[in-house]
Amino acid sequence: MFYYVYVLKSIKDSKLYIGYTEDLKKRIKEHWGGKVLSTKTRMPVELVFYEAYRNKYDALRREKYLKTSKGKSTLKNMLREFFKKD
Repeated sequence: MFYYVYVLKSIKDSKLYIGYTEDLKKRIKEHWGGKVLSTKTRMPVELVFYEAYRNKYDALRREKYLKTSKGKSTLKNMLREFFKKD
């Protein structure tokens, strides 16, 4: 079993959403279907990045880190070519 940390970008306001799930496909469909309160008003959103972990607590720790200002900076550096297009 895998545990996922994922990043969505709102096309509406360009803000990032960082989340954790055990079923990535299902969770993304929930976001796209407007069923997630945090992204419902920021639709449409696109999946820009995800990581898979074999251990739940490793994934949760990574999610928590990416939500910090240092984590967001790291993420933007990792995906700098993607963010150049904005």
